[in-house]
Amino acid sequence: MACFLISAGEAVVSTIVASALEKKEKAQAESHVQIAHGASEHEAKIPFSRKVKWLRNMLWGGSALLAFEHVWHGELAPWFPFLTAAGDPASTAEMLHEMATVGVAMAALVTVVWLGMVGVSSLIEKRSGSDLPAEN
Repeated sequence: MACFLISAGEAVVSTIVASALEKKEKAQAESHVQIAHGASEHEAKIPFSRKVKWLRNMLWGGSALLAFEHVWHGELAPWFPFLTAAGDPASTAEMLHEMATVGVAMAALVTVVWLGMVGVSSLIEKRSGSDLPAEN
């Protein structure tokens, strides 16, 4: 009924975190010294803010699809209280239970998949870093 709100809430938090990390990384990049070949030392690494944006995009996309599905089934309305289950106390309890179980489980699954993506990208970064020739 409203399980997409949990993912949307996590998406809002990840959007704020990504923005803050991006500002911090830009400030560090401006003060970063370039190495002799004109490339940054961290050029082979994906910035963490970009990795958080992966999570953000996954969460916003999933939330949008779930919201559309709820509109399709008549669980969302364009008038207050927007969630059709919020009009009846019994339905509200069922909706909150669904949010606590299904919504949290879906958001957690997306986060676990994202952690796997970050882990794999870190392994690839380490592997590509070990393939670079050593400087004399």
